[in-house]
Amino acid sequence: MRHRTLGEVSVGAIGLGAMPLSIEGRPDEARALATVHAALDAGVTLLDTADSYHLPGAEPGHNEQLVARALATYGGDTGDVLVTTKGGRGRPADGSWTVTGSPRHLKSAARASLKRLGVDAIGLYQLHKPDPSVPFEESVGALRELLDEGTVRLAGISNTTTAQIRAARAILGDRLVSVQNQYSPAVRDSEDALRLCAELGIAFLPWSPLGGISRSSLDGPPGARSAEPGSGPFGAFHAVARERGVSPQQVCLAWLLARSPTVIPIPGASRPETIRDSAAAADLLLTPQELARLDATTGR
Repeated sequence: MRHRTLGEVSVGAIGLGAMPLSIEGRPDEARALATVHAALDAGVTLLDTADSYHLPGAEPGHNEQLVARALATYGGDTGDVLVTTKGGRGRPADGSWTVTGSPRHLKSAARASLKRLGVDAIGLYQLHKPDPSVPFEESVGALRELLDEGTVRLAGISNTTTAQIRAARAILGDRLVSVQNQYSPAVRDSEDALRLCAELGIAFLPWSPLGGISRSSLDGPPGARSAEPGSGPFGAFHAVARERGVSPQQVCLAWLLARSPTVIPIPGASRPETIRDSAAAADLLLTPQELARLDATTGR
C-alpha cells in the first residue's frame, strides 16, 4: 500500500474508521476483530476510534477496547500501527451526541483512553468537536498540555473551520498533524479546510468519505456494483468503476487521494471484505481524464 504522513509518522494511504464496529447495528465481536485484522493484513496502519463510539447510554470506550483487543490478538507485527482516538463527545441514553470541550474533561478523557488502549502514549489524540460553550483556544490548550506531559504524541482537531485550524496551529505548531472533517462527493463543505491543510502540510482525514456512493455497492463483496450502475448524481464514479473492473467505493477513495497528497481517507467497515476493498483503493491511480470526469460530476 502507498503511504502518507502525519507529521513525521508514515501510515497507509487508506485508514480504517472503526466506529461501525461499536455503535448501533454493530457486528458481533468475532466479526469485528476479523474486520480489524483484515485491515491490517491489507496494509492499513491507521485505526481511527473515539471514546464516544459505543451504544447510547453505555460506558465510554467500547471501540477503543475493541481496537486494543484486535491489536493484541493479531498474529503479525503491529509496530507501525497508529491508533488515533478522540475526546470531547458523549452518547447519552437518548442516542444524541453531546459536546464537552473543557480542558478538565479533555485531559481526564485522554487519560482514560490511554488506559483502555493499553499504551504508553496515545499515538494521535484529536479534539472531537469544538464546544461552543468553551473558548476554542482553551480546548486546544488542553491538547498542548497532554503533549507536554507525554500522554499523547501527536494532536489533531475534528469538525473544524479554517479559522480554527489556524488558531490550533498557532497554539500547537508542528505538533498539530491532522484535521478530521466530513468530506465526500456529496459533502464538500470542507473544501477550504482541505486546501489549507495541503498548504500547511497537515493531514486531512475525511470522515464518511463515501457519501453519495450507493450503499448497495459498498455492502457487497469486492467488485460488487449497484443494481443500477451509473445512476444518481454521481454516476461517473460507477461508470469509471465498470471500466476499471473495480467497485465505485474504490474509485471514490482513489479520487479523494488525488484531491491532495495530505488526504488520508478513513472509510468505515463492519466486515472484512469491505475494508479489503477499500484498502485496494490506495493503489488505484486514476488518469487525468478520469479525474476530470469525476470532478465534473461533483461540480469541482
